Amino acid sequence: MRDALGDAASSGARIVAALLKAHGARIALVFAGVLLPLWAFTELADEVHELEQFVFDEPLLLWAQAQGGAGLDQFFMVITRAGYAHGVIPMAVLLVLGLLISRRWREMTFAGISMVGASLLNMGAKRFFARDRPDLWESIAPEATFSFPSGHAMGSMALATVLVLLAWPTRLRWPVVVLLGSFVLLVGLSRIYLGVHYPSDILGGWVASGAWVVGVYLALYRGSMRPWVRGPAPATNG
Repeated sequence: MRDALGDAASSGARIVAALLKAHGARIALVFAGVLLPLWAFTELADEVHELEQFVFDEPLLLWAQAQGGAGLDQFFMVITRAGYAHGVIPMAVLLVLGLLISRRWREMTFAGISMVGASLLNMGAKRFFARDRPDLWESIAPEATFSFPSGHAMGSMALATVLVLLAWPTRLRWPVVVLLGSFVLLVGLSRIYLGVHYPSDILGGWVASGAWVVGVYLALYRGSMRPWVRGPAPATNG
């Protein structure tokens, strides 16, 4: 009996180990890329919906405003333009067109759905939460739409996440992560510096957009399928 139980336990352990080896990365991606961001967005959205104030919002805004100067004004105006209409949107269009021309149908679908979906999600969330913009000082780049979540944060994060996931199987993964991570951070900081978003708007945009793009990725790339690989990756003996 003991030998039978031992054999069963050993066999079960091998099966569990094989499952984790085959699917552990996807499980970790679901947890870190979907569940945690959704939890964070839910916490932020609940406070915004209840019209609660975040303790870090005004202090960070005032700190950013205190750093103001002509040089930083110009720098962050360039960054904020690149973070949406003059950078993110043209880059997203070029990415989708490039994937279309190269007949990377799955990658094109992934990029297109991710970017369009993030934009629609942002517009819907802004209308639902209807949060007013900060009014601590007169911004040099005023906005008329609602504040939560930040469209710049969502757009830049969506594009960055798409490119990181597409580049992950390649040797460019870490340069892409560093470059686009820095870009996303600068775009978010520019919106705070210009006084048109609360820091919580930026965080909400990041986590909502990241969760959406990772969810689309998991839906389109099932099993061992990966970007830039035509069909499932070949099985390996474990």
